[in-house]
Amino acid sequence: REEDCTLADVTMPQLGETVTEGTITRWLKQVGDPIGQDEVLFEVSTDKVDSEVPSPSAGYLAEILVPEGDTVDVGARLAVITPEPPGGTASGDGAGTATAQPTPTAQPTPTAQSEPAPAPQPAPAPEPAPAPEPKPAPEPEPAMAAPATEPTAPSRAPTDGQGGGQVLSPVVRRLLAEHDLDPSQIRGTGAGDRITRADVLAVIDARSGAGGAPARPAPAAPTTTTPPAAPAAPTPPQTPPPSRPPVVTAPTGGRDEVIPFSNIRRRTAEHMVRSKATSAHTLVAVEVDFEAVDRVRRAERERFRAQEGISLTYLPFVARATIEALRAHPHLNASVGDDALVVHRDVHLGIAVDLDSEGLIVPVIHDADGKRLPALAREAADLASRARERKLGADDIAGGTFTITNPGPFGTMITVPIINQPQVGILSTDGVKRKPVVVTLADGSEGIAIHSVGVLALSFDHRAVDGAYASRFLAKLREVLETRDWAQEL
Repeated sequence: REEDCTLADVTMPQLGETVTEGTITRWLKQVGDPIGQDEVLFEVSTDKVDSEVPSPSAGYLAEILVPEGDTVDVGARLAVITPEPPGGTASGDGAGTATAQPTPTAQPTPTAQSEPAPAPQPAPAPEPAPAPEPKPAPEPEPAMAAPATEPTAPSRAPTDGQGGGQVLSPVVRRLLAEHDLDPSQIRGTGAGDRITRADVLAVIDARSGAGGAPARPAPAAPTTTTPPAAPAAPTPPQTPPPSRPPVVTAPTGGRDEVIPFSNIRRRTAEHMVRSKATSAHTLVAVEVDFEAVDRVRRAERERFRAQEGISLTYLPFVARATIEALRAHPHLNASVGDDALVVHRDVHLGIAVDLDSEGLIVPVIHDADGKRLPALAREAADLASRARERKLGADDIAGGTFTITNPGPFGTMITVPIINQPQVGILSTDGVKRKPVVVTLADGSEGIAIHSVGVLALSFDHRAVDGAYASRFLAKLREVLETRDWAQEL
């Protein structure tokens, strides 16, 4: 009871919806240092952003559970803060006992009483082998993908005899289990020769490049004594998660170059595969006459650049029209929940940004439904600029409800984008070109004119809406673009 009042856990924050882990790049405080609430405690790097994380409470840094360079899951315990300096609380209860509690698995295990650290009495000998770890039950939920397929790895204590007694982070243990790797055969490059996520990924890449080295036998079940050399039931490891296709090694020749995936490239790939496995992707597209937009762009281009310092592109017009269409069709500004559609009443518009062909990131224009065209243009340009300079914060990429991707400047004809989970729709704005179109003349007859024409393509989650609803959304979007008085909007 008292321990709960005197301890404050520092955990890995959620830095965006699709971010599942982060790497501690620097601790700004050391054990024993005083720290104020909201004072920056450490720096964390993800595949999306680098952020400074403030302390959740004031006190003293009593313990650091995850060293610099380690990558751990969101929610993992990173450090412990106490109201008094560590080691100085000999008053009998609380801080000293609980701070030594966590075996540095960086898992958010709830209790602080199961492991007395400063050992008031060296009597609790059964302690070192906490037989059933609190998490032995991911087995019954093979629902979602990789993390739930190997029940034995997360429930092992870090000193399970296979890693030479060293501490393994949850991410590292998960990768080892998924790829059936023996940690004792991997050289660690982290602090104190710890095995990092990068070390494991390097081994995985090398093994697949060599056509797949033979995997070690699956570890025996919950045996904690010295494992028998031949566990007579060499049950094959569980089949890989459904979302992870078997690795096909491509033949390489003397002139081929093998370029390992960067972290952001690897994470983007994982997110895309997960999205395709999650959502029932369907495409609907319309051709849009952008002549009304182009007429205003040509007239206002120089004034807008002089006033705002940015170019007046098609994107803010499409963004403004998208907001109007989402107001009329809110089920596309939504997420699929537990057997339900969660409709978001505020529009937080994500704009996909290319990071010099290294990967994609989706910063968010928050409360976009309350902003007019010039504000949308300014904010989209600012977010794109800061994204390319790696200056986005965690809040800049969080909370999106609908996404626009904009390959149009490259002259694309039609693009089939992949949904940005957990959203249910993503709009692609493709290239706008001058083309002959049929127009209605003043006397009611038809004629041929040269207009600016482009395609808008919507990928939507068929679990959330049907094709008729998605088509009505695009029809509304086209109507706004073709008929709105954009001069008045500017």
